Amino acid sequence: MKIEENVSLAAHSTMRLGGNARYLADVNNQQELQELIAWAKPYNLPVIMIGRGSNIIWRDEGFNGLVLVNKIMGKALLAEDNHSATLKIFSGENWDKTVGWAVDKKLTGIEYMSLVPGTVGAAPVQNVGAYGGELSDSLLELEAYDNQFGAFVKLQNHECGFSYRSSRFKTTDRGRFFIISITLTLRKTDPVPPFYESLQRYLDEHGIHKYTPKTIRKAVIDIRQNKLPDPEKVANNGSFFTNPVVDTAKFEALRAKYPDIKGWPTSDGRMKIAAGWLVETAGFKGVRDEPTGMATWPAQALVLVNEHARRTTDLLEFKQKILFKVEELFDVILEQEPELLPQI
Repeated sequence: MKIEENVSLAAHSTMRLGGNARYLADVNNQQELQELIAWAKPYNLPVIMIGRGSNIIWRDEGFNGLVLVNKIMGKALLAEDNHSATLKIFSGENWDKTVGWAVDKKLTGIEYMSLVPGTVGAAPVQNVGAYGGELSDSLLELEAYDNQFGAFVKLQNHECGFSYRSSRFKTTDRGRFFIISITLTLRKTDPVPPFYESLQRYLDEHGIHKYTPKTIRKAVIDIRQNKLPDPEKVANNGSFFTNPVVDTAKFEALRAKYPDIKGWPTSDGRMKIAAGWLVETAGFKGVRDEPTGMATWPAQALVLVNEHARRTTDLLEFKQKILFKVEELFDVILEQEPELLPQI
């Protein structure tokens, strides 16, 4: 094991901002994970495990502890029958390549989440989702190291506390579990409409009427590539705000004032508003903010881009400008999707 000191965390966030980690090490297997946690314990160092940093924003003061970079690799077909297949994927694997692997096997369930950046281990934390699909729709169980009890455990889907873009790993048990692998159950049937509005529009415009995991994956990739910047080339964290959920009375009041508002009903009888519409209508689509060095992407107002910001403080200042205007116009408070670390 190689443990580095005073490592810049800007290289471990696709927003390319943040201070230094006191210590940083790669983790290649479960034994190394246990040994590194044991190494940190006598020094009372906080420990965090990350993937590519596509959903992380580091504070300017950095992380006064041990950052573990997840390199735990591997995937396997565990079982299958005429209707479904069960796959195990280790947490250091690239998420999009995992989706492609499943689609190549003609399996349905995660193709909607094609081209979502990051590693497999980050997917349960956010309950990653896109175009109407969520990881929680397919996850059977996951394996994790429970740092509270010092043991490897398996958690079933219902034990993960999944909700919209969230889970117990992000909320009540934040920092407790280090996810090692996930097990998915995917179907051998083709995707079935109704599809997410923008996805259905793409399918109609391109004359696609035979729906397979492959055609849906290709459609999602095309939509995302036309709308979102590649984090390898442009510093960003993808969608920066989650879609807010309001009661129907508030939504109807907003629609009376803004007839073109975009929203859709949730399973609990409320309404989810498109955060991108809110930010764009507030005047922030394609905006370049010279004082902070931040901008919003011209094709998608939800994406905040680091053009020449030097500090996380700059990003947070620009974010606050957007929050203030959206709340002023719509009386809606947007919530940030990327994690700001360390949590205070």
